[in-house]
Order: sequence, then C-alpha cells, then structure tokens
Amino acid sequence: MRKILCSTGALFPRTTPEKYIALGDMADKLNCNGFEFMVDSTMYENVHKLIQIVKPLKLWIPVVHCQKSLGESLCGMKAWFDETGYHEYRMTDEEDRTAFQNGIERFRVNLEIAGAFGADKMVLHLWNGIVSDKNLSKNIERFGVLNELARASRVELMIENVVCNHKNPLENIRRVHEAYRCATFVYDTKMSEFHNQTMELFSSEWDWLLRECLVSHMHINDYNGGYMDWSNLKTLPVGAGKIDFIGFFDKLAKYDYAGDFTVEATAICRETGEVDYDMLNACFDRIRNLLRHTETHK
Repeated sequence: MRKILCSTGALFPRTTPEKYIALGDMADKLNCNGFEFMVDSTMYENVHKLIQIVKPLKLWIPVVHCQKSLGESLCGMKAWFDETGYHEYRMTDEEDRTAFQNGIERFRVNLEIAGAFGADKMVLHLWNGIVSDKNLSKNIERFGVLNELARASRVELMIENVVCNHKNPLENIRRVHEAYRCATFVYDTKMSEFHNQTMELFSSEWDWLLRECLVSHMHINDYNGGYMDWSNLKTLPVGAGKIDFIGFFDKLAKYDYAGDFTVEATAICRETGEVDYDMLNACFDRIRNLLRHTETHK
C-alpha cells in the first residue's frame, strides 16, 4: 500500500529545534501516513538537540530531504544578486575544494539525521539555486561521493527533478543515469510543470524511468505559472493550480508505481503563524481518491 507523507517544510519555517516538539501534536491533526523531514541550514549547529526532540516522538519518517543548497557546493561556482544586478563567479581550485569539502561535511549531518529518524531514503537537489545546472558535469561527477556515503549508511539517495536554468530536469536526469545506472529519482509535479514536462514522464522517450522503477518517490504539488515562470514558482496545494492530476494518476497506474508520495504545499499562515490542517488534509484525501479511482479503473 502506497503511503502519503507530509513534508515538515510545509509545517515549519526555518526555526529552532525546540519548535519541533509540536510535531507530535501536529501529527494527530493530519491524516497522512508519516513525514518527509526537511533539513535546513539552521539545524547544523543544533543537530543533537533536534534529534533529542524529534526521535522520542516515534513518528514514521521514512524520507529525509537534504538541505536544498547542498547541490551548490558541488558545482564550483557562485552566483548572487545585488543592487547592480546578477553576478557569477567561477571559484578557484582551492575555493572549489573547500566548498566541496564543506558540502560533504553538511551531507554527513543530513545522513546522521536520517539515521536517527529511521529514514531509508533521502532527497537530493543535485543542482540547485541561482547557478542551478550550468556546470552540471561537475555535480554529476561528485554525486558519486555522496552516493557512496549514503549507501554505506544504507540510505537510498534520490535525485529530484529540480527546476533548471540551462537544460531541463528530464535531460539532466538522463545525464545522471548515463553516469550512474542505479541512481534513482524523485519526480515532483510542480518542478516538472514549470518546464511543461509533467506528462512527458509517460512518453515513449521517458517512460523507461517508470518501467525500470527508477522513480522511487514522488512529490505531489500544484503549479499555476507558465513555462519557466520564475515569478510564479510557488508550491501550491493539489487542485489549486493547473496540473491535470486525474490524467497524471490515470497514466501512472499503468506502470505499477510502488513508491510513496509527499505533499509539500506550505500550510503556514504568514500573518498568524497557524497551520492550515484542513488544506493539507484535503491534499492527502485528494491523492487517496485519485489512487482509489485508478485502482478501480485498471
């Protein structure tokens, strides 16, 4: 039975470990099966306290999402915006080695969190941020180091189809697959719709990802912008955007996809800080109904 998870990123902004005490009470109000735990940059200095708080809650956390900017430590470049515009800088060899080593140390902390929570899968943004996939060959080469660390910890490291600046997620996935035949992937519907690729997964050019069981997990989120519309890159609840989820799940059913699903739609009200449990539960229910519908119409 496929499970539906809630991302902790939907429930918490970047905050202190103490705030995660509330996760147990939140779980009682959510009709999901478990959680995908989102790691952010505030956790590195307080990782042991975080583990001491979350682990006793005895929640089912089968997936940990690595800190999103880890991919930037692999590419050998920096990019930023300021009042004068966009700037890009290729690191010196020494700067690059230092950034990569720092990335490895941060990745080890992500693995520590996964081990403490009992997660056997991790989500990685192999490319991410402003630089994104411009220097992807270096990211792909260095993925092997992170993948070996994950395998040694008995964790499956899955690469997400993150939005790109230079190519597109499916083309980047193909390049990863050519280098690492056993690599597995997370398919995010918002990320794919950003590039007009959501239904491309089922085309004859790309359905080998499903046929060969290389899509190991899915993020089910909606999107309401246009093609590469950066101003609308917002994670929406299921049904609040333009993605054809009925068509998506109908086609998915033909491939006997056995992985689980995560909902990431932000549920925190900016004004009050309260969590919109009804919105999240509606997302979970919508996915379950879609799964039941496709099962009965196989």
